[in-house]
Amino acid sequence: MTDTRQLFSQQADAYRAGRPTYDPAFFAWLAQVAPSTDRAWDCGCGSGQASLDLARHFQQVVATDINAKQLEQAPREANVDYRCEPAESTSLQPASVDLTLVAQALHWFDVERFYAEVRRVSRPGALLAVVSYNLLNIDERLDALIRHLYHDLVGPYWAPERKHVETGYETIPFPFERVETPPFALEAQWSFQRLVDYLYSWSAVASYRQATGQDPVEALRGELRAAWGEVETRQVSWPLTIRLGRV
Repeated sequence: MTDTRQLFSQQADAYRAGRPTYDPAFFAWLAQVAPSTDRAWDCGCGSGQASLDLARHFQQVVATDINAKQLEQAPREANVDYRCEPAESTSLQPASVDLTLVAQALHWFDVERFYAEVRRVSRPGALLAVVSYNLLNIDERLDALIRHLYHDLVGPYWAPERKHVETGYETIPFPFERVETPPFALEAQWSFQRLVDYLYSWSAVASYRQATGQDPVEALRGELRAAWGEVETRQVSWPLTIRLGRV
């Protein structure tokens, strides 16, 4: 299994600056269908992209990650408790959690041990929500350049676990009673610089730069800029996969 401490420590700043944010309506809906809104667990929280959204709907959010540098980048909120802990063994009390959220992180876990931990800490009727998204979409020309970067330039530098994201976690078992989920979008209005920040947040870009001493994003910047055109911002979207289960 890939050592995510090392993988994400080297790009904590880029990750915080580059990651997209989720639809606020998604978190409001999760709060409605959870058995109560006392406590949510944001597992594999990274630099807290989802933690603050959960904090608007739950009285307490416990946000865990094994990467201390990522947690240092997370925004602080009075009802968010950040803990540097592995997904498979936490300090959460038994039967204390109404919702566990895993956003773009399940592929890094020892899944069987994580599911056992979810069962241990969940209250009766609690929910487990697993969210993933794959490559973004802008327009045909930009999409082709981004896929060239993803597959051809830095492709060999993706961790093996990345393949699970590409399939929407279809190959990872999900042994919970499925809960039907309405469609939610992952969309944003981005500037060109925001797109560049996102590309720099890719772990494979960081690994490529470390291994070769070259910058694959900078090498494509001119072509990306030309394809972007003169507009200030563009609509960006990602295919979003949500698995929701009753524990």
